[in-house]
Amino acid sequence: MSLAGNNNMGHLPHVRFWKTTRFELSLAHPLVMGIVNVTPDSFSSQQDTYSTTEIIGLAQQLLDQGADILDVGGESTRPGAQALSHEQEWQRIAPVLQELLRWNKPVSLDTYHPESMQKALDWGVDIINDVWALRQPNAMQTVAPYPCGVCMMHMHAEPATMQVNPMQEDVMAALDVFFQTQLQLTDEIGIDRSRMVLDPGIGFGKTVSQNFHILKCQQLLLQFDLPLMVGWSRKSSLGHVTGLDVSQRLVPSIAAAVLAMERGASILRVHDVKETVAARAVWQASA
Repeated sequence: MSLAGNNNMGHLPHVRFWKTTRFELSLAHPLVMGIVNVTPDSFSSQQDTYSTTEIIGLAQQLLDQGADILDVGGESTRPGAQALSHEQEWQRIAPVLQELLRWNKPVSLDTYHPESMQKALDWGVDIINDVWALRQPNAMQTVAPYPCGVCMMHMHAEPATMQVNPMQEDVMAALDVFFQTQLQLTDEIGIDRSRMVLDPGIGFGKTVSQNFHILKCQQLLLQFDLPLMVGWSRKSSLGHVTGLDVSQRLVPSIAAAVLAMERGASILRVHDVKETVAARAVWQASA
């Protein structure tokens, strides 16, 4: 299939459930994934350090506000971020994961380290959300035997350098080739597509115009017949077009989330859960 030259505006994916370790998540309406950062260098952090108790309190607050999924991450993947070892990452996330997995709510782990994936999957984590789309050595082999959900994201280059030399080619054509390649590999290793979600990777090695072109053409990605997860929350592209600092990007984040829902997104990965849930309710009332 070609996403670049097809004028068809897409169609809803036939997959209406996302199979994860403990839950079969209905996609009858878009789900809100609340971001639980255990990352002192996160681009959206409002302070330098957090205690485990504070992180767990944030997670509970996000659930109270209506989050359908909690996404725990221990390593910042903002542009220019430096990589952590899997030992450093696990030290950060382990006490948070241990508590959240007791709550009988869907828990996602945002990691590309196979070692962290293995430990979390042995604990029963529901979803692996991988910015490298299982391209790190042994990542695909690690998740294949488990029943977890998997989100594969497109990223050009790597976090430390991705915005220094962002991609130059046609972004929709690149997404087409990338997802076709990765899905062929996951098919071959036996990861059922009922477990799969795709993320176009807004801001990950792409220019501002490319990010908004993805939003404009997002429905074309539905030709893969898989759910889409989209993460526009507080992204720098929103700051570029509005002139707003990261702490002031709530309104543009909500606007982008509504547009993403309108164009077929099944999961919204956000910091501001309460406001996104409210926007979803308005969108659903008009659907």
